[in-house]
Amino acid sequence: MLYMRSLEISPHINAHTPGSCLVKAGQTHVLCTASYSEKRPGFLQSTPSGWISAEYSMLPHATHSRSNRESLQKPKGRSMEIQRLIARALRAACNLTHLQGLHILVDCDVLQADGSTRTQSINGAFVALSLTVTKMMQRGLIHTNPIIHNICAIACAVQGSELHFDPTYTEDSSADADCNFVFTHKGALVEIQGTGERGPIDVPSFDNLLRTAFEHTHTARTEQLRALA
Repeated sequence: MLYMRSLEISPHINAHTPGSCLVKAGQTHVLCTASYSEKRPGFLQSTPSGWISAEYSMLPHATHSRSNRESLQKPKGRSMEIQRLIARALRAACNLTHLQGLHILVDCDVLQADGSTRTQSINGAFVALSLTVTKMMQRGLIHTNPIIHNICAIACAVQGSELHFDPTYTEDSSADADCNFVFTHKGALVEIQGTGERGPIDVPSFDNLLRTAFEHTHTARTEQLRALA
C-alpha cells in the first residue's frame, strides 16, 4: 500500500451559494457548490419527488497544458460520464420525496488536476449537498432531511502487487487496472467503476482491492464530518 495524499475540505468557500466547499487532495483541487430551485426535469412534473443533478468540468488550466473551456451545451464525453456518476451517487444517498418538488444542482469545477478528480468531486459534492439541505430546512423549504446515507468515494490503482489509493495522475496513468468506489460511511457499496487498463485483473486481486478500499476512505469520511461539524 502506498502513501495516501493529505486531504482537506474547507466548507463555506463561496458566499453566494447555500452550500460550498473546496477539496484539496494533494495537487488535485476541486470547488464544489450547490444551489436549489423549483425547476425540475420534465419527467418529474407529475410527481412530488425532488431531484439532484450535477455538473462537472475542468477549468482550462487545470492540467499542464491549457484545454478549451467546456460548453454547457456540449460538454466533453468524459465530463458527462463523471457528472452522471456524481449525480447518481448523491441521489442514492437521499430520499428524493423529502425534497418536496425541489431540484438541487451541484457544480464540481476542477481548479487543478493531479488524478482522482471524480472521486474527490463526490467527496466535496456530498459536503456541499449537506450544507445546502441544512439551509433549506432552516428556511422552511423542506421539513425532513432527505439525506439517509453519508457517502464517500475513493480511486484505486493496481500496479503489479502494489495498490495505490487516491492515486496521482502519474500513478493512475501507469496502472495495470484502476477502480473507483463509492461507499456509504457504513461501508455499503453505492457504485463501482473498474477497468483492466493493461489486461484483465484476476478476481482475487479485485476482491483484495474491494476489501481494503473502504478502510482507506477513513480520511475522507473524517474530513467530511469535520467540514460539516
